[in-house]
Amino acid sequence: QQVAKMLGDLLRSDKFQRWLVAAAIDALVADASVNLAGLSGGQFDLAYDDGEFYVIDHTDADSRRSVRTLSGGETFQAALALALALSAQLTTLAAAGAARLDSIFLDEGFGTLDPDTLEVVAGTLETLAQGQRMVGVITHVPALAERVPVRFVVSRNARTSTVTRESLTAAGEGAA
Repeated sequence: QQVAKMLGDLLRSDKFQRWLVAAAIDALVADASVNLAGLSGGQFDLAYDDGEFYVIDHTDADSRRSVRTLSGGETFQAALALALALSAQLTTLAAAGAARLDSIFLDEGFGTLDPDTLEVVAGTLETLAQGQRMVGVITHVPALAERVPVRFVVSRNARTSTVTRESLTAAGEGAA
């Protein structure tokens, strides 16, 4: 009887949508938390409560704090973790045989990052690229471009644009 009453309450038109959204956000945050732990070297987990995102900082006695307190590089990691979780959820919701989202392209205004934050971002992207995804980075920042093993340079003149593949360094040889 209690289960039937609970289901009846949840399936009411004014509550069903909220329940469905809450369940989707819970699943998104759980997946994003796993991603963020991996991207941050185990420093952070992600949490969501009452409309706000939080991180659990394992290097600070598991303190819980607003994501608004994260540095630029940490914010990038959290946003990337959420984007990856969302793409994974979209893939699982797709019909059987549908295309998978195995690549991600980032055009994130890297030029505004200070050198320390740029280092965190570059390390995060390198970690991500070692997985099953292809990571494309659109950047004008030489320090970041130099760390990408396969580069395509786009140049243009008054009439057309051309794309050329830059030769790989010995360290990047064979990487994709």
